[in-house]
Parts: sequence; structure tokens; C-alpha cells
Amino acid sequence: MSRIKTTSLGSITLLLLCLQGVPVESRQPNFVVIFTDDQGYGDLSCFGGDHIDTPNIDRMAAEGMKLTGFYVAAPVCTPSRAALMTGCYPKRIDMATGSNFGVLLAGDRKGLHPREITIAEVLQTAGYSTGIFGKWHLGDQPEFLPTKQGFDEYFGIPYSHDIHPFHPRQSHYKFPPLPLLENDTVVEMEPDADFLTKRVTEAAVSFIERHQDAPFFLYVPHPIPHAPLHASPPFMKGVAQETLDAINAEDGNIDYRTRDKIYRQAIAEIDWSVGQILSTLNANGLDENTFVLFTSDNGPPKNSLFASAGPLRGNKGTTFEGGMREPTVVRWPGKIPAGQTNDELMTTMDLLPTFAKLAGASVPSDRVIDGKDIWPTLIGKSATPHECFFYHRGNTLAAVRCGNWKLHINRGKPAQLYDLSTDIGETKNVIESHPDVVARLQQHLATFARDIAENSRPAAFVDDPRPLSK
Repeated sequence: MSRIKTTSLGSITLLLLCLQGVPVESRQPNFVVIFTDDQGYGDLSCFGGDHIDTPNIDRMAAEGMKLTGFYVAAPVCTPSRAALMTGCYPKRIDMATGSNFGVLLAGDRKGLHPREITIAEVLQTAGYSTGIFGKWHLGDQPEFLPTKQGFDEYFGIPYSHDIHPFHPRQSHYKFPPLPLLENDTVVEMEPDADFLTKRVTEAAVSFIERHQDAPFFLYVPHPIPHAPLHASPPFMKGVAQETLDAINAEDGNIDYRTRDKIYRQAIAEIDWSVGQILSTLNANGLDENTFVLFTSDNGPPKNSLFASAGPLRGNKGTTFEGGMREPTVVRWPGKIPAGQTNDELMTTMDLLPTFAKLAGASVPSDRVIDGKDIWPTLIGKSATPHECFFYHRGNTLAAVRCGNWKLHINRGKPAQLYDLSTDIGETKNVIESHPDVVARLQQHLATFARDIAENSRPAAFVDDPRPLSK
């Protein structure tokens, strides 16, 4: 999509925004989305975690709002990110899985279709500069890289940092060395993962400083705390000597279980990163004109030593709440009420239409977009715009939430029903006592399945895919 530079939204657009309740004095706010990897609902101290310490994110929550009913659209990396970028359920755009695995792998022939319109492309039409710093995971072939999907700048890795020769199942996967890219170019092979959080943060801070005089969209998808865990040396202080000795003795073979012990340190560095971004916004006078959202791509991995879903049941890969309800904090001083908790149902898919509205851009009208404008919900003027939210495991429709009722299905048949208003941990199956609710939610599932079948779009595929290298 071509870049359209604008200096004014025009008087008519301003009037429309005013009528919609958009704060006209910041008619083109900046947007920052910080998206961590495999961080659980209980992995922020402001969400009840006592195994970690997140003072900067806690301060962000105090100055902004905790979203306790915020969801991603899938419980694993690739489809979750596809939904954030496009505002669509992953199955609708054929991005619910990789070509041969649950997520895209190195040298995968599949990727997000270039004809999809991403949140970055939508904002470009309103004159925004766009940057991504971190993990992409929507296709590593040249046709699928972020610079082909609306981002002016990219620095980071094309997929998870464990898609690498040290993977425990390397004899099966035969992963190539990990590339680090700047825009479309591989600038390093085998970057030291201990420094990924630091380098991503430095790139994000530089982007803010270089684009402070015009509207920007900054997307920071951290590779961490996805296993194996890493942290730079300043954050390793206080780690037990035996743990340090084991890590120092790895010699190219990563000790996953030992590295699980540095979860607190990995989260501390992410919290530091959030602090750096917020400080940079403040130092450049951008605080009151910047919408910042922090969340994670899916729940914590199963059998992790410390990562926690808090009060939620389930983990990464599952459609229980612990797999898809994420710890989320949003901040925009003077616009989003401070120090509050909002339990309304919202999703990453909602960011595209919400940002478009606030920026004065148009949402694509030639395709189905599943996300909704949640600005009225964020400022307390309305309830969730979603009648229902649907949970997929890969391409399988596995559950639906309507209001506070959540119905799980197994092979198409009702299996479990929970009232999330009183049972957020999904511990008491009440399916036998509420047949009317089950019947109503089944109808929503059937209607949604038909809609997906009738209104879906393909992913893209390339011939002769090859892993990226220098």
C-alpha cells in the first residue's frame, strides 16, 4: 500500500471525530503496542504475581487502566500475531497454523498474504510512520516480511528464537541458524539472545526520538519470555551461582530447565524496557498524545517453573482462559481514566478499528474485519461491542464466550459450560443445569462457523522457500 502523507485531517474529519467522542486536541495520537511472548495472566505484579516485580508496568497501570477481560485470538504465536495485525480471526485469513506445524517455521512456504491490510498499512494512509522492533512470525520469506506489510522500519528476528539448531528436537526439525534482520536485510546470524530485549528496546527508543514530530505507530513484539529464557548481564545480578555456572557451561547447547530459573530476571528486563519507552515518550513531550498498550501473545507454556496464568485455568496451546486471556495495561494520560480496572471483553483484533478511528483513517470495507471499535469501552461510555468471542485451537473452533457464559465443545458437541463471572478459573462445569444457555451458545457457534466458511481469505504461499541467511 502506498504511503499517503497528510498534515491535516480536514475540518469535516475533525467534526466527525468530535461527534464520535474522539479527543480532537490529539486528533492523531501516537500508538505503541508492546507484545511479549508467552507471558501469563499472573506474570505482572499488578495482576497479582508475587514471583516477579514489574514496577514500571505497575506504574503504567496506576497512570492508566488494567484490562482484565482482554483476549488474543489464538493460544500460540503465529495466529495470535496475525489477528493483531489484521483485526481478524486467524482462521478467516488462513493463518490459524503454519504450513506443516502449529506455527510458521524457518523457511516456511506460507505467510500472511500481501493483500491483507495490516494495522500498519491502515495507519500509513493517515500519514503515520510505522516501525516494528522484535519478533515478526508471520512469514520469513522476502514476500512476507514486515516491510511488505506496512512497516517503514524493522529490526528483529523473523520467528521465535528457539527455532534454532539448539532446539531439543533439532534431529527432527533441522533448524538453520537464527537470522537477525534490519528492514529486508539479514545483518547478523546467531545473534546473542541474552541481548535481544536490550537491542529491541534501543531500536524502539531510537524510533520514538526520530519520529517525535509526526504521528507514529510503534510495535514492540518482544521475543522474551518465550523459552529458553535470556536476560542481559545487568539483570542477572542475584542469580544463584550454580545457575550461572550451568548457563556459562552451555557451550552452544541450551539448558532450558536451568534457564527457566531466570524468569524473574527476564521479566525484570522487559519491565525495564517498558520504563525506557515511557521515559522516552515523557522526555520528548509525547506522553499526553500517545496511546500505549502492553499485553502478551498467549498464555504461559505448560510445565514452566515460574510462568503463571494466575487464577486462570490452562496454558499456552489451550482454549481455557489461561491460554488466551492476557495481562493487559493501557495508558493515555488525560484520555483513558487512570487507576481503574476494566473487565469488559476486548481483544487484540479491536486495535485496528480503534486506532483507525482515533487516527482518522478508514477501516477496510472490502472484507470482513472481526475487530470492533473499543474506544467507547475504554473510556467507560459503553459495554463491550462483542456479543460473543470465539476460541480456536488451530483451525478447530473449540469454545465461545457470550456475556459471562463460556461453552467448550469437543468434536462439535457441548462438553463444558462455565459462568466466568463467578468461576474465572473454569472449575465448575454447570452444563447439565443450563440447557437453555447451551442451546443459545451452540447457535452462535453454528452461525459463526458458517460466516467463516463463507467469508474467508487465503494465506499466501511461495515456491522453493529458503531459510534466510547473510
